[in-house]
Amino acid sequence: MPGLEDVDASDEEDEEDEEGEVEETDEAELERLIEEWTSPVYAFFQPIPDITYDAKGRRAHEFRCATAVCKCKGANVRMVRCYLDTTDRKSTRNLKCHATGCWEAETIDSALEVKVDICSACATLGNLKDGSIMAAFERKGKGKITYSHRQHTKPETCVEIVRWVAESMCPFSIVEDHGFRCLMKTGRPEYYLPSHSTIS
Repeated sequence: MPGLEDVDASDEEDEEDEEGEVEETDEAELERLIEEWTSPVYAFFQPIPDITYDAKGRRAHEFRCATAVCKCKGANVRMVRCYLDTTDRKSTRNLKCHATGCWEAETIDSALEVKVDICSACATLGNLKDGSIMAAFERKGKGKITYSHRQHTKPETCVEIVRWVAESMCPFSIVEDHGFRCLMKTGRPEYYLPSHSTIS
């Protein structure tokens, strides 16, 4: 009718605008979900999973195994894919099965029973050279220096580089050096390196 406003049409437009504002990016959703992940089983994988889409367009998080040498078998052995469009998207069963294949079952069970937060579990596992629980209690003295097989997170990378620069009395600009970057990124081209202004 003339002079009357179509209320339904304007309401739909407002809802679309609101939905557009509420919709979050894949990365923002990942950051939000990481805060909700409390199971210690996540400590057996690299801290930030990849966001992937399969041939049908289904979105998934791909968790990369944190061991130096993955013992599982299959086409893409280091990856565990968790689809986000399923009812069990928060299930950690696949992650636990994969971790059990790479680490000793005793280690997995101990981690799950303790109910510690992921950060402390990652720190503990990062110090283990292998997956055995006995490695955690080995005498640490003047023996062979061991290194973590788990990649540092961005904050850990900054802390370690600041510590190295301070102890070695190097200028902060060394992180911009081509040789340093080549050494740090060889084999891991996606590895995060902060700029000299970030660490100074």
